[in-house]
Amino acid sequence: MKVTADKNEKVANMIFAAIYPLYLNRLEKNGRTKEELNQVIEWFTGFDQSTLQAIIDEKATFGTFFQKAKIHPNAHLIKGVVCGYRIEEIEDEFDVYKQCRRMEKLIDELAKGRKMEKILRQEKK
Repeated sequence: MKVTADKNEKVANMIFAAIYPLYLNRLEKNGRTKEELNQVIEWFTGFDQSTLQAIIDEKATFGTFFQKAKIHPNAHLIKGVVCGYRIEEIEDEFDVYKQCRRMEKLIDELAKGRKMEKILRQEKK
């Protein structure tokens, strides 16, 4: 599937605080914790617990969320399919959409019981 400017814009305007509880609910149903979710988000974005809570409290959009984020240098290692989109094939011009799908891929892996050290990618030596 192809990402469009409209789809990128739609995701950029979604409120992160509205989606976060959905991520958490999915993970808790699969025996994972809020701490694990926050650990994955912190690895990916650089947001510690207090920064993440401030973003939730201010009802920031995903566009703002990813503008403020310091995306992990190993984020390019996140590959695969999420919601029918192959992450590595999403054009760079649709950055918000690509980052959102990368984060969802990490959350999917967490929900499926993957070990944290595999989720938090590291370059192979």
